[in-house]
Amino acid sequence: MRYFIGIDISKFKHTAAVIDQDGVVHIEPFDFDNDIIGFNSFFTSVSSFIQDDFIIGMEDTGHYADNLQKFLLSKNLKVAMFNPLATNHIRLAFNLAKNDRLDSLTIASALAMPRLYRIIEDEHFTYHEIRELSRYHQSLSKTMNRYKNRLQKFIDIAFPEFNKLFDTKYSKTYLKILKDFQSAQNIANTDIRTLRKALLSKGRCVSITAEELKSAARDSIGHSHTALDLEIQQTVEMIEKIDSNLNIVDKKIEEFSLQLNSPILAIPGISHISAMSILSELGDFTQYESAKKIIKLSGTNPYIYESGTYRLPLYLPYRLSFFFVY
Repeated sequence: MRYFIGIDISKFKHTAAVIDQDGVVHIEPFDFDNDIIGFNSFFTSVSSFIQDDFIIGMEDTGHYADNLQKFLLSKNLKVAMFNPLATNHIRLAFNLAKNDRLDSLTIASALAMPRLYRIIEDEHFTYHEIRELSRYHQSLSKTMNRYKNRLQKFIDIAFPEFNKLFDTKYSKTYLKILKDFQSAQNIANTDIRTLRKALLSKGRCVSITAEELKSAARDSIGHSHTALDLEIQQTVEMIEKIDSNLNIVDKKIEEFSLQLNSPILAIPGISHISAMSILSELGDFTQYESAKKIIKLSGTNPYIYESGTYRLPLYLPYRLSFFFVY
């Protein structure tokens, strides 16, 4: 006899049910807390069914299941993950209501269809960790861009000519001048020796001289006030902090990349960051039966959509995670 154990995941509690291969309910849906006491209670409740042929299933709906997954895998239990779209189609097909008790039974029933789920193992959490780092990298990059755009807005007001004076935006010297002096007015009123010292980069001067900077500041149309100076200073500090955090995250991603040594790195133009972003969303390539599965998951497989006399060729589904296509 084969048993299917379905678990509906939520933040504070989970709901589980047990059925067999014939659809007979052996344990009616019951709740257990999302803590170690609840996990042990669940394990005790289903212990008589995990001695035979069994599988435990849940939807891949976010981080609320992470701790439960680790607990189950530590007990050497067989755990499967569903795409929520698959179980939702089953629910709609049978016109079932949406609640935790029925969802646990729906998930248990779906375990009879192996094509709908994937089995996870301890290696799953390696890819999960890479995914967290990759998404954090993307989040930091977006935040960095927002602060850079904000800084450019402030520069347009305080010293519109500033960017023309530097070959490279956001260099250490570029940011240091903005953080220390903020505006054209402050630079114009600063002693030339102080400006020369500020422009030194590791013992050597940058392309612009202190005299050129001071002259441009005197002729600038920009204006400043206390609030703007403070915003510029703190925005630069945020950019520097985010840049430092990005470097730490990127080094850790590169360590994972070197550890996995994926053949995807052999593709021209694929960096460690890009490679790990792709792999973290796809997981282990060996779990896919063919390249078609990966193409379908990427959302790049064209469909021909037809309805009556209407025909739309090369229709793309766009169902993949935003982070994969980012």
